[in-house]
Amino acid sequence: MFIVLTTALVTGVLVLLALNFTSGEKKVQRQLPRLYTTASPQFDRAMGHLLGPGVLAGNEVKELLNGDEIFPPMLAAIKAAQHSVTFETYIYWSGDIGKAFADALSERARAGVPVHVLLDWVGTSKMEESYLTDMKRAGVKIEKFHKPHWYNLARMNNRTHRKLLVVDGKVGFTGGVGIAPEWTGNAQDPRHWRDSHYLVRGPVVAQMQATFLENWLKVTGEVLHGDRYFPQLDPVGPHRAQMFSSSPSSGSESMQLMYHLAITAAERSIDLSAAYFVPDELTLQLLMDAVGRGVRLRIITPGEYTDTETVKAASRATWGKLLQAGAKIYEFQPTMYHCKVMIVDDMLVSVGSTNFDNRSFRLNDEANLNVYDRAFAHRQTEVFEDDLRRSREVTYEDWLNRPLRERVHERVTSLLRSQL
Repeated sequence: MFIVLTTALVTGVLVLLALNFTSGEKKVQRQLPRLYTTASPQFDRAMGHLLGPGVLAGNEVKELLNGDEIFPPMLAAIKAAQHSVTFETYIYWSGDIGKAFADALSERARAGVPVHVLLDWVGTSKMEESYLTDMKRAGVKIEKFHKPHWYNLARMNNRTHRKLLVVDGKVGFTGGVGIAPEWTGNAQDPRHWRDSHYLVRGPVVAQMQATFLENWLKVTGEVLHGDRYFPQLDPVGPHRAQMFSSSPSSGSESMQLMYHLAITAAERSIDLSAAYFVPDELTLQLLMDAVGRGVRLRIITPGEYTDTETVKAASRATWGKLLQAGAKIYEFQPTMYHCKVMIVDDMLVSVGSTNFDNRSFRLNDEANLNVYDRAFAHRQTEVFEDDLRRSREVTYEDWLNRPLRERVHERVTSLLRSQL
C-alpha cells in the first residue's frame, strides 16, 4: 500500500510539473514568410487586425526615465483620481515607495473612489502584509493573481507580469517598473536600476483599461464597465497606438507573433533594450535573417549588475551566432538594466512588460503598448543611444574567449531556457 501511495503521489507531482511547464497550446514552430515591410499598409493591417486590437490615432505617449521621473506622476495621478483607479503589477515589495503607493491608493478609496488592485501572488512575496491590511481597511479591492488553491495548481507557473495603472479611464501608465526600492532614484548606482515607463493619454487608454479588466474578470468574475472606467476619450496627441496583450489562457503565442512579424518586416534597423534576452531557436533565426538582409541589429542587456545570473548565462549562450552574423550586443555598465523596448525602422516602438524570452512569450500574462510614430521612435532611439554610451560592446572575439567556467554555466542554464 505504501508503494502504491508513493507512486501515485510522485505521478501526481510529475503531472502537475508538466502542466505548469507547458502552455498547453501549439507553439509557433515555423518561420514567417516575409511578405511585406514595416512601410507597407499590410504591416499595419497585420498588427492591428490579424493579431491585436486596432491601431488608434490621437494619443500622446511620453517616456519616463527611472524612478525619479516615473513615480511622481504615477502617484500624482492616483491622488487626483475622481472616478476610478485600476492597478495591476508583478513586483510590489516593501519599502518607502511601496508605502507611498499603499497610502495614495488607500486615501482615494476612503474618499469614495473605486480602487481595484491586482497583484501577482509570486511577485508580492516580499510585500509587507500591513500594506494589504491597511488598503483593505480603507476600501481598496485587492486580489492576488493565481494565489494557490487546489483548483488552480496547474496554473502556478502562469504569472501576471503586466504593469498597468489607469486613472479615471483617461490616463494610463505602462512599462517595466516594479514597486520596490530598486526602481527609485535615477540609476545612479547599482542599488538603483535603469528602467523606462510611459505616460499615456488618448483613445488607446481604453485598450489599456480593457487589458486590466481582462485579468480582473479572470480572478473575480466581476465586470467593471460604465463611464467610471470607459469615459469618452477625444484625440489629444499625434501618436497612433495599440495596447497589445497575451496570456496562456487566451492566446499565449500572440506576443511572440507580434515580435516575429515586426522582426520579419524590418528593413533598416532593430534596437532592443532587453532586460532578459533568451531567444528560442526560431526567434534567433529570424534575428539572424534580418541581419543577413542588411538590418542593423543592436541589443543592450544587463552587464555586471543583474538580478539573475542564471538568465544572464542562458542569454550569453545564444550570442555566438548573432555576433558572428553581424549583430551588435552591449552590456549596460552602471547598474541593473531592466528596460523592455523594441524600436523597428524608426517607426514602431513596442514598450511594456514583455521580456525577450520564453517566459514572456509563452508562460506569463504580458502587455505592451505599440506606438507607430516616427518622431516618437526617433526620441526613443535617442534614449537607447544614451544607454548605449554607458554600455560595453561585446565582440565575437570577446565571446569566444570567455572563461571556461562561464561556458560551463551557460551550458547548464541553457537546459532551462524554456522556463526563463
